[in-house]
Amino acid sequence: MFKRLTALSLIALATAAHAAIPTRAQIDVTGYVIHTDLDPASGRMTATATVTFTTLDDLNVVIFGLNNGLQLTSVIAGGTPAPAAVTAPATSAPKSPVLRNGTKTPAKVSTPVPDATPAAGPALTFERNVTDSTIRVTPADVLPKGTTATWTFTYAGRPTLETSPVDGIKFAQIADPVSILLYPGRWFPISLPGLYTDRFTMQVAVTVPKGERVIGSGVAGEKQLGEKTEYDFSWDKPGFPGTLVAGKFLPAITAPGIANVRVYVTEANKDRGREFANNTARAFEFMTSEFGNAESGLLNVVELPEDSVSAAWAPEVVAIKPSRGNARLFANTVAHQWFGSEISPYALNDAWITNGLSRYAELLFVEDSSGKQSFQTAILDTEAGALAYDTEPLTTLGHLDPFSPQFQDMTLEKGAMVFHMLRWEMGNEGFQKFVRELLSEYRDKGVRSSNVQKVAEDTTSLKLTSFFSQWLDGTGAPEFTDNYSVFRLHSNKGFRTVGSVSQDLDLFSMPVQLRIETEGKSEDRRVDLSGTESRYSVETFGRPRRIIIDPDNWLLKSTPDLAIRVAVLRGQQDVAQGDLIGAIAEYQKALAENRGSSLANYRLAEVFMRQKNYQAAANSFRDALRGDLDPKWTEVWSHVNIGKIFDLTGQRERAVNEYRQALQTNDNTQGAINEARERMKVPYKVDSPDGE
Repeated sequence: MFKRLTALSLIALATAAHAAIPTRAQIDVTGYVIHTDLDPASGRMTATATVTFTTLDDLNVVIFGLNNGLQLTSVIAGGTPAPAAVTAPATSAPKSPVLRNGTKTPAKVSTPVPDATPAAGPALTFERNVTDSTIRVTPADVLPKGTTATWTFTYAGRPTLETSPVDGIKFAQIADPVSILLYPGRWFPISLPGLYTDRFTMQVAVTVPKGERVIGSGVAGEKQLGEKTEYDFSWDKPGFPGTLVAGKFLPAITAPGIANVRVYVTEANKDRGREFANNTARAFEFMTSEFGNAESGLLNVVELPEDSVSAAWAPEVVAIKPSRGNARLFANTVAHQWFGSEISPYALNDAWITNGLSRYAELLFVEDSSGKQSFQTAILDTEAGALAYDTEPLTTLGHLDPFSPQFQDMTLEKGAMVFHMLRWEMGNEGFQKFVRELLSEYRDKGVRSSNVQKVAEDTTSLKLTSFFSQWLDGTGAPEFTDNYSVFRLHSNKGFRTVGSVSQDLDLFSMPVQLRIETEGKSEDRRVDLSGTESRYSVETFGRPRRIIIDPDNWLLKSTPDLAIRVAVLRGQQDVAQGDLIGAIAEYQKALAENRGSSLANYRLAEVFMRQKNYQAAANSFRDALRGDLDPKWTEVWSHVNIGKIFDLTGQRERAVNEYRQALQTNDNTQGAINEARERMKVPYKVDSPDGE
């Protein structure tokens, strides 16, 4: 999954005769053969999709997801079935080519996509349900459980934001200069529920106007058809190859010595091509060393339109919106080549596994590339996300809309914290061995939560029942308190500290790090805690001055500071959903905990500024400047935004003074210094590029 985008809305509430989406899988789709023609001038596509599937129950109706912008004209029993999938042995990993030193990627030969053979069987009846972007197909006879069938769908239309299966998110659109057909957009018939859980092969032929390129999974064959070009892709491992991006892309951009990372951007973004290649290569190289070889050593980086999602992935595909193309987003998207592509959740209740591992792989990359301090900052943000909506166990979230804040924060952030805590329990080497074994044992398969526990215990010999019971099947996090007494040892041999750590979760059982700050150097101890109260005794040479529980943030825990971060995060999510009143309420909760929180004051000021309540916004930005300045960037951006307010209210001299103070911070977080310099030259206006 890439940032917070890896699944589809699967709300399964029954409504009379239109109980559209089943609560469990009806069918197992094994493969597709698709032919599609894209016409950016009209925004239309036409397609023929042959689907091979096996029934998991006796069925008299089969439900597929299909974008509401696509009109289905026929469903025929028959067609050219997809070839059998090729799976790698569990004990061996396919080799990825070396990234650097000019090593060339081994040549591949693309498999031609079979011609669209007319289906020979009977026409089947079907019914569209626009409320949930599904179609219900009725076979000629009941399909007994275990039946393998091949059906051919013919359809055409204009998929747009308005026809998206997920309100407000554009997954499919045919347009100039870039067209997107992302797997969650249901641009071909998909099994429901089954998005990112029902693995399949795909052979697809895509026709586009001459001069356009298409990026997909599998090496592309290319042939000219007059004023059009056909690209053929074939992905023969069971996975999720259903994403295509087409457009007026420049020839592939590569970085020196990195032959297997190819970047496809439009003319408008050509200057960022090398940067994208380097970001992708660094993340891919790190994760290969950490997790072993991916299923393929090729990565095609492709530009997404600015009005689409921030990022998307498919086998061999990293799709990024250029304005969001930072190193962390690239790392998260690259991580899905392992966690999502190589292994996938068995069902939506298991989505925390791959979402959590992709997020934690991103955090490991931050630790490796930017150091411990950046890693700690990222962990604090992850903890806030993990607790923002922690009201249901991780393993029961399958009934939620996967684009809801609760599903996203729980599976991504709490999922990542589960793996962070496992790393603490196992140690670095044990954790790496565990993840590699999980990838090896379940390559090209779905993984259950119970599988994770078994592999973790088998590879480390740890007993982890209480760990998984607490963090997968429970909710909440411990809030630690510490009471201790210090005794001087005889003969000046140091000091003994005897204390007890209390918390409110009766089933809690984990090792916890204690940092004893003494008059000399600090000393760390690892203490096993179990139950609501655990005693400890440690000896140090210097007299203890303070004891910090879990100083390096290995554990998910409740603290007053974290409560503030949680409220701020919930407020930001309310803003993203357009609920400004709800956001103000959340920010005020944070300020009730700590009036001096610069972050809460800054976010509140942003909302006031969106409402054009400039006086209230200026007051809150001033409060941010008078606060704890945590995080540090709140200082520079508060000055920049106060300057904008003065520009908007006709006080140019005061605006310039604020921009000058922003420059004096020398903090260019998110381009703040660049923005201040630009506003020194040109006054800010509501219709400025970054204006509301």
